[in-house]
Formats: sequence, structure tokens, C-alpha cells
Amino acid sequence: MDLEDSKIVDLYWQRSEEAIPETAVKFGGYCRTIAYNILSDEQDAEECVNETWFRAWNSMPTHRPSLLAPFLGKLTRWISLTRLRERNALRRGGGKTPLVLDELAEVIPDDTDPEKQVELKELRAALRKFVGDLDDTEARVFLARCWYMTGVKEIAEKIGMTPGNVSTMLHRTRRKLQKYLKEEGLC
Repeated sequence: MDLEDSKIVDLYWQRSEEAIPETAVKFGGYCRTIAYNILSDEQDAEECVNETWFRAWNSMPTHRPSLLAPFLGKLTRWISLTRLRERNALRRGGGKTPLVLDELAEVIPDDTDPEKQVELKELRAALRKFVGDLDDTEARVFLARCWYMTGVKEIAEKIGMTPGNVSTMLHRTRRKLQKYLKEEGLC
């Protein structure tokens, strides 16, 4: 039986060796899916998930996440994207991650300039509001593609749409996002 998130966090804070196996049981599939969708490689995905458990262990007890799934998902995503950059320097044509990043590149401003850090914080808040204002299906499709980097065919199968309809929805959502970010002065 799965432990509640707060109980798992308590295990980390107590430095109990049970924290990692309990985390793996409850969140292993979730984190592996994120890593695999980014890396398209089982072994790399598994290594990133193991790195996620290690980073979670090292970040707690200093940090106490109130929601464990998003915390672990964010760690996994960051670790996987870092692995991808190290592995192939975002070579074009090698998997769906560069394609997803390209799809958003024309909408999201570059955050490498240190002077844009304040703007980046505003951008995050604007993205949360934008996604929150989308209807449920559109939000699920957009997040599946842009956060979890799920393929269009897989999204279509999961929500019962054709891949063409999913692609059209994503295109329209990106255009809406671009318009919204321009209105907010963030693009």
C-alpha cells in the first residue's frame, strides 16, 4: 500500500533508508515516463530517475516540498533535459525533444540574459495563468506536449482525438500563448 506523500517526506526528514524505495514505488512510473519522453532511451531514463531519488535525498531535509509529485517531476525533467543537452547538445532531428523546444522557441523569450531574470519570474506566473484559463482538454494536451514532451500520436490516443486534431489544437494554443504573452508585454 502506498504511503501518503507527507509520510514519505517525513521519511526523508528522518533520513530513513525507506524513503527512496517508498518514493520509487509511488512515483517511479511517473518519473520514468517524464525521463523517457525527453530522452527516448530506457537506460538514460532509468539513470535520471535514480538521480532524481539522489537529488530528493540531498535536498531534504533542507527543503520540505508540500506536493511531492510536482517536486519529483520537476527534478526528473531538469535532470533529463540536462542529460539530453550533455548527450547530444540538442542535435536537430534526434528525437522529439528538440522539436517540442523548437515549437515553443518562437513564443517563449530567451532566459539566458541575467537582466531578464525578473521577466522570467513574470513569465512563469503568466504561463500558470494561461494554462489555468484553458479548457480542461486544451490544458491537458498542451501540458502533455510541452511539459511531459509526449508525442502527438500518444496524446491523441490518450484523449480520443486524431493526431491531426491534436496538432491543430497545439498550433492554436501556441498562437493563443504568443498573443497572450504579447498582451502581457512578455514577448
